[in-house]
Amino acid sequence: MVCPYIDSSSAVPEGAAPGADDSPDAKRAGDAATPPAREGRGVFTTTDSPCVAVCSTLYDDVCRGCGRTAMEVAEWVFLSPEEKQVIWTRIRAEGYPRRKG
Repeated sequence: MVCPYIDSSSAVPEGAAPGADDSPDAKRAGDAATPPAREGRGVFTTTDSPCVAVCSTLYDDVCRGCGRTAMEVAEWVFLSPEEKQVIWTRIRAEGYPRRKG
């Protein structure tokens, strides 16, 4: 997920020519026909969120849909994979996220 408040499309690293990006991420992003491979069950990506679109805290600090705190929800896109894994481990132990199926 991209932060809607930051326009990174115009940002050019110091010393780099505009439009010249040889990074592996740029090459991968350019190949839209090939989605990124999932490495198997239990591997979480930065886009993998426990959100189940049932956002309800009812005046407490934990969402009744996904089990995350309000602060974890707000900062999810900025967390490292390790931080996300810690949250996933905790909410799964608590029986979240509450998805049908």
